[in-house]
Amino acid sequence: MSNGVAGKIAVVTGAASGIGLATATALMAAGATVVMVDRNQSALQSIAAAGGGNAITQVSDLLDADSCAAMVPEILAKTGRIDILHCNAGTYIGGNLIDTNAAAIDRMLNLNVNVVIKNVHAVLPHMIGRGCGDIIVTSSLAGHSAIKHEPVYSASKWAITCFTQATRRQVNRHGIRVSQVSPGPVISALLADWPAAQLQAAKDAGALIDPSEVAEAVLFILGRPRNVTVHDIIVLPTNVDA
Repeated sequence: MSNGVAGKIAVVTGAASGIGLATATALMAAGATVVMVDRNQSALQSIAAAGGGNAITQVSDLLDADSCAAMVPEILAKTGRIDILHCNAGTYIGGNLIDTNAAAIDRMLNLNVNVVIKNVHAVLPHMIGRGCGDIIVTSSLAGHSAIKHEPVYSASKWAITCFTQATRRQVNRHGIRVSQVSPGPVISALLADWPAAQLQAAKDAGALIDPSEVAEAVLFILGRPRNVTVHDIIVLPTNVDA
């Protein structure tokens, strides 16, 4: 069976670190050309230099409305097509709601929800015109459970889970598959807001997973035959409930 990605053009947002970098690396290893989207230009250039020619950089600040709107047209000008869009860029707020601030809330909801919706909206005319495509969204275990120590983050992931599953029902008749991957706690920069004691306790308990394990789930989704759509994969550390 084909791995589902060889020879394809994949776009990964938030590709300079964490799940995005792991997924981009896995896609390139499987034979895809990957457009790596991030605002960190120097990181993208370093990664692309080691990418064996399968990496294309796209510097976009997705929180800037003009830069976000230009992303898909600029990528299509470079590649001519987009076969796979992995909407992965996101941020995190944890802790008590009262301890955050309005600016941080706006930033997180814009990146975790609004940007994903806008990126999918922008790519759909192209994919519908071609009659095929795959869209994958990075959601979270928090999109399935009301996590008491992250009410804003959980709210954003509940919203994006609803968006992903509803959009899938609209576009599957056009040959477009829409899926999501929902990791539990992942070793990444998103956990920088965790209290140090909580983070260390999670590491000691084996309650964190590596970004590469989420990337493997993404490749599994893409590797299914076209008559199969994986709605969601929840990827958890075995000891997450310990």
